[in-house]
Amino acid sequence: MSTSLEQELAALAPQLLAWRRDFHRHAEPGWLEIRTASIVAEELDRLGFELAVGRDVVAANARMGLPDEQALALAERRALEQGAVARWLPALSGGFTGVVATLDSGRPGPTLAIRVDLDALDLEESSAADHRPRAEGFASLNRGAMHACGHDGHTAIGLGLARLLKRFEAELHGRIKLIFQPAEEGVRGARSMVEAGVVDDVDLLIASHIGLDRPLGEVVCAADGFLATTKLDVEFNGVPAHAGGRPEAGRNALLAAAQAALGLHAIAPHSQGASRVNVGVLEAGSGRNVIAAVARMKIETRGESSEINAYVEARAREVIDGAAIIHGVEASVSVAGGADTCKASPALVERIRTLLEGAPGIDRLVTNDPSPSGSEDATCLMARVQARGGQATYMIFGTELAAGHHHQRFDFDERVLPLAVRTLLLLSQQLTAHPFALTPTDRSPA
Repeated sequence: MSTSLEQELAALAPQLLAWRRDFHRHAEPGWLEIRTASIVAEELDRLGFELAVGRDVVAANARMGLPDEQALALAERRALEQGAVARWLPALSGGFTGVVATLDSGRPGPTLAIRVDLDALDLEESSAADHRPRAEGFASLNRGAMHACGHDGHTAIGLGLARLLKRFEAELHGRIKLIFQPAEEGVRGARSMVEAGVVDDVDLLIASHIGLDRPLGEVVCAADGFLATTKLDVEFNGVPAHAGGRPEAGRNALLAAAQAALGLHAIAPHSQGASRVNVGVLEAGSGRNVIAAVARMKIETRGESSEINAYVEARAREVIDGAAIIHGVEASVSVAGGADTCKASPALVERIRTLLEGAPGIDRLVTNDPSPSGSEDATCLMARVQARGGQATYMIFGTELAAGHHHQRFDFDERVLPLAVRTLLLLSQQLTAHPFALTPTDRSPA
């Protein structure tokens, strides 16, 4: 590695920490990442990238799990109070918080896209004195919102990579697209970017994540264990009545939801692979002496393949409908998120493995991790690229964690930030300068 690059990385490291901690302190959940996205857009515009923002990269009708108008308006006001760059708000407001930056080298080569995510979780951060973000003054200011999965680090990595791409622009070939995706949590955002055509010109796609039970210095070239998933919001509507005076006149939505919850967890597993179902939220009733008229549930299904997930989802819908019939209530189901399975492209994975052998900072290189894990809507972007003749993978940059992902005490070893930037820069340089056996791409709609 050149001394020049080492010097650039050393100079960049404090800024990576500053970005990560700033985003952590101002955590914004999915579709509400207005401050975050505005800062990203401002930095990329300052660097001279070609930008597409908001409705240009987010298809309105393909968004899932969108907060209501009141939540969107409150988030916009808060973002301005907390330092959002005002000139980007007309494009981002109303739940259009995607940003895509393109750098065209002017030299022949493929189009490489690198995707990072922006959003925090709906989670209250730990107030323990020994929780490092709390102790060092960068814990979330926003109640009920926390970066408990590392997306604050992902956004910082994306911005750091953007700076080095411009610094070493003369060494690039083809085109580089940096995709800053909203609403990954709940697998709600990627499909809208697919439908907006964001990856329709992409030959190679790399998505990535930090942590995931891997130590600092370990890099996985392909994580193939993501489960297909569907997130469902369910509402039962019954008839209220006095529980003592006229219970027979009521239709109990609470009991329907309770029966559905038990039935959902009794769905038989699939013989062809892992399957999951979970009732995460059940809210019902208005008083101890009132037959509950309304009950709401938030549930999810998962499967090792899209077919297995479809089986679990279909059975879940049958259970919900059956519980509604038994108790004489109405049930409505809406999709709040979803993602399919998608395997990494073997040729791209092998090329990455070859390029990263002996690379600085990488102590252990893992070619593939096929074990079933959580779900990721980057698979939607990957599948779209592959369907149109391109190749895609999902990488992991290991780093020690203070607590597991989605835990209120989550934190990570920030030394992973420059390592990830360095690695993605190397791949950006090499994959575009030395194309390899790419499948001919027909850019007709998939």
